[in-house]
Amino acid sequence: MSKNTAALKREENIIHLTYEDIAMLKKEIIYRNPLTSLGYENEDILADGGFGAVMAHAGVGKTALLVQMGLNTMLRDKKVLHVSLHDAVSKVDVWYHELFQNIAHNFNDAAVKEYWENIQPRRFIMIFKEENFSVPKLEERLTELMEQNIFKPHTMIIDGFKFDEIGRKPLAHLKELAGKRAIRIWFTVHAHRHEERAPNELPVWFLHVADLFEVIVELAAENDGVFIKAIKGETPASFQTSLHLDPSTMLVKGSK
Repeated sequence: MSKNTAALKREENIIHLTYEDIAMLKKEIIYRNPLTSLGYENEDILADGGFGAVMAHAGVGKTALLVQMGLNTMLRDKKVLHVSLHDAVSKVDVWYHELFQNIAHNFNDAAVKEYWENIQPRRFIMIFKEENFSVPKLEERLTELMEQNIFKPHTMIIDGFKFDEIGRKPLAHLKELAGKRAIRIWFTVHAHRHEERAPNELPVWFLHVADLFEVIVELAAENDGVFIKAIKGETPASFQTSLHLDPSTMLVKGSK
């Protein structure tokens, strides 16, 4: 794609996006949603109250993939609550901004800047210290946001949840909360090298909560990038399908 030359409306040195600019940016980011390329047919992938997981070893790209999915949601005029248990607000914001820039780099710089500013109100970043996090605390803060009409998320991303250190009860509580609030929740899951796996390819330590998840995908580093495969919830069309992400941008490589 060459540098986008779509006309922009100008008024007293202010640049306004045209409908054409918005449509093209939306199309590009929605196209870049890796899980729709894997065969998940619903744009949201998950229904209300659904759980999804992106599983990988440390440093492979779990957060980057979920941020990309968050951007996809924001581009469809829906709101994302990003909960991080290990990064500062500024670092999470950098993730979103850099991935947005990577996706939109072929478009007019002024248009990209303005549209980025337009979609930021659709994202809310919530930070917890790992040792202070609990589902009741998350529920309390979420309730405040929603009941005070500050922010009502369509999708929640929880980055850093310690599945191998927590029992089933807190996660079941969170599942109930997601259903009550009509939110779908995506988690990063830190897998370990050389760990025991069940016949369904999931780590044995994850099996006690696996039934709570509708969708699970796994990332694995390869020589030329990152390989993505669907472990749970895939459609028949995606059963034998896999994707690669460019490790420098975390965008889909050669899927179309």
